[in-house]
Amino acid sequence: MPLTDTAIRNAKPRSEPFKISDGGGLHLLVQPNGSRLWRLAYRFASKQKTLSLGSYPTVSLAKARDVRESAKRLLADGIDPSAQKRRDKLAARAAGDATFKALALEYLDNRRHTLTPLYADQLLRRLEADVFPYLGTRPITEIDAPELLDVLRRIEKRGVLEQARRLRQSIGQVFRYAMITGRAKHDPSTALKGALKPKGRQKHHTPMPRDELPGFLRGLDAYDGDPRTALALRLIVLTMVRTTELRAARWEEFEHLDGREPLWRIPAERMKARFEHLVPLSNQAVAALAELRALPGAKTNGFLFPSPSREGCMSNNTMLFALYRMGWHGRATVHGFRGVSSTILNEMGFPPDWIERQLAHDERDDVRGAYNSAQYLPGRRQMLQRWADWLAEVKASGKVIVLAREAAA
Repeated sequence: MPLTDTAIRNAKPRSEPFKISDGGGLHLLVQPNGSRLWRLAYRFASKQKTLSLGSYPTVSLAKARDVRESAKRLLADGIDPSAQKRRDKLAARAAGDATFKALALEYLDNRRHTLTPLYADQLLRRLEADVFPYLGTRPITEIDAPELLDVLRRIEKRGVLEQARRLRQSIGQVFRYAMITGRAKHDPSTALKGALKPKGRQKHHTPMPRDELPGFLRGLDAYDGDPRTALALRLIVLTMVRTTELRAARWEEFEHLDGREPLWRIPAERMKARFEHLVPLSNQAVAALAELRALPGAKTNGFLFPSPSREGCMSNNTMLFALYRMGWHGRATVHGFRGVSSTILNEMGFPPDWIERQLAHDERDDVRGAYNSAQYLPGRRQMLQRWADWLAEVKASGKVIVLAREAAA
C-alpha cells in the first residue's frame, strides 16, 4: 500500500531499524533514534543497489516519488542512478567554485609562463581594483553583458578609456577559458564590441622639447623629492630603456660595475619582445648606480627601486609624477625620452641599427636566425657613452648643439 504523510508521521521508532514501503523500490527507513530516511532499491547490471534520497520531511513524499520516477527513466536509458547522482554532485560543486574571481585566478595561473611577471601582476591588480569588487563572487554562468557593461562604465567615468577596453579583452579571455574548461557556455563580453566609448585619436608619448633639455637636467640635479626617483629618471635618460624595464631592475642583473665594460643584462621575461636585452653602461650610468647603492635600504629586496610601502618595486607612475612635480605635466612623458635620444643620436650620425637595437625594437626573426642580444654591443657602448657625455655638455653649457660624431670626436 502506498505511503501517506499521516502513516509516515505515525511510524514509531523501534529498537531496530525497519522499512515501510511506498512501492517501486521506494521505502522509508525508520531508525531507532526516530530519523526517517528515504531509500530507493533497484537493480543495475544484475546487481542490487540502494540510492539514498535524503530524510523526511526535508525530502517530502512527493519529492521522493519524483526522484523514483527519474531513476526509472535513467535505468531505462541504461544509466545507473547512483552514478548519475555523483556526477550531478560534482557538477554542482564545480558550479559553486566557478565564480568569476576563481576562474580569473585559475586562468592567470595557467598563463603565467607566457606572461612577464610585471604584466601578470599588473593585470591581477587591475582585476582586483576594477572587476573583483563587482563580479568576483558571482557565478560565471550568471554574468551577462549588461552587468559587464556596468562594470566597464565605471572605468570609463574615470577617463581611462584604453584601460576599459583592455579590461574588456581580459574579461573575455577569462570567459573563453571557462568555456574551454566546461564551466561556461558563452562569452558575454563579445556583445560589448562597439558599446564602449572610442578611445579617440591615439596620443603618442610626448617627447621632451630639445631646447628645454638643459633646464630639465639641471632641475633633475636639484630635485627635492625621493633621491631614488631622481636617479631613476637619470638612468632612464642615460640607458634608453622603458619605464617597466627600469623600475623592476634587480641588482643581480648588473655585471662588471667595477670593470672596463659594465653591463646591464635584462632577462627575456621582463622585456616587451621577450628576448634578453643587453645595455652597455656609460660612466655616468655607473656613477648613478653607485649613488643608488649608497642610499639607505639599498638591496633590501633585490630591487634597485624597492617600493616604500609594500613588497615589490616602485609603482608605474612614480617617475611620471616626479615629472609633473618638476613642472612637465602635459609637456613631456618618461617614455618620451626614448624618442628624444633616438632623434638626436640619428642626427649625430650613429647607425640606425645600433639605435634600434639599443631601443630593443628588433624582434626575433625566424628567417634571419636567432636573436643575438650582443649584436652591435661595442658600437652601442660607444654610442651610449657619447650620449651621456653630450647630456653633460648640454647641462653645463645650457646649449643644445648636435654635432655629427666625426666632428665631436
